[in-house]
Parts: sequence; C-alpha cells; structure tokens
Amino acid sequence: MLIMLLGSCTDPKAVIDANSAITDHNWSYVNRVKFDCNITDVNAAYNLYFNLRVTDAYKYSNMFVLIYQTSPGKQVKVTRYEVKLASRDGEWLGKGSGNLYSYQLPFQTNIKFPTKGNYHFEIEQNMRDNPLHEVSDVGLRIAKVQ
Repeated sequence: MLIMLLGSCTDPKAVIDANSAITDHNWSYVNRVKFDCNITDVNAAYNLYFNLRVTDAYKYSNMFVLIYQTSPGKQVKVTRYEVKLASRDGEWLGKGSGNLYSYQLPFQTNIKFPTKGNYHFEIEQNMRDNPLHEVSDVGLRIAKVQ
C-alpha cells in the first residue's frame, strides 16, 4: 500500500511536487506510484523530475524505473530511465540526512505539453529485485522553465 504525502508547495513555478512513502521500504512492481497533474499553460516549457529517497542500506548504485505518462486524450507513453545514485567508488550522489539520501533528478527537460488537461503519471520500479528493498519515498515534480 502506498500513502500519499501532501506537502505545501512553496515554489510558484511548480505545478506538482509530491512524494509517496513506500510501505516498509519495499517497492514491488505492482505498487506503481501515481500522480495527477493539471496542465493549464500549453505555451510554457516544463521540466519533469523524478524524486527519490533511499536508505544507506540500498544495495545498488543505480535504479531503473518505468514512467507511464497518460495524456488527456488517453494516449500512454512509457519510458525507461536509469537513475545514477552513487559514484564508482560507492559515494552516494544524493543529499544525505541521517541514513536517508534524497534525489531530485530531471528525466525530461524543456518540454511542452500538447494539450491542456489532466496528465496522469505512474512510476514503476524496473529492477530485478521484487520487491526492491530500502526505497523510502518516490515522487514527481513538474515545474515551469524560467
């Protein structure tokens, strides 16, 4: 089960900046993290970011995810991304706080949405391990480029 954490978004450029906690830090394939975003300005360019928090016990230096994007016209686009989490020497690349490391990584930059309306996003872990252990939170940020 995924629990949606809603925080106040203080960045006026952000259309959405939300995260979902992963129950027991075990992210299963079937537990896609879901977000809806209403796009009202099709003339603006946007940056899309993958938010992630893992514990220091996460055993890989990367993570593969599938991001499903459904447009208001119900067209689905699926893209696989690799997220680099640690350098070759094993040093975490994210911002550390206690035993958690946070990442906000762009996966699409300077894009324009073709139509106004509600866009639905789902993020699925795409690693060999199922469930994938030591994943704390997964999220999405969409912000206007300025």
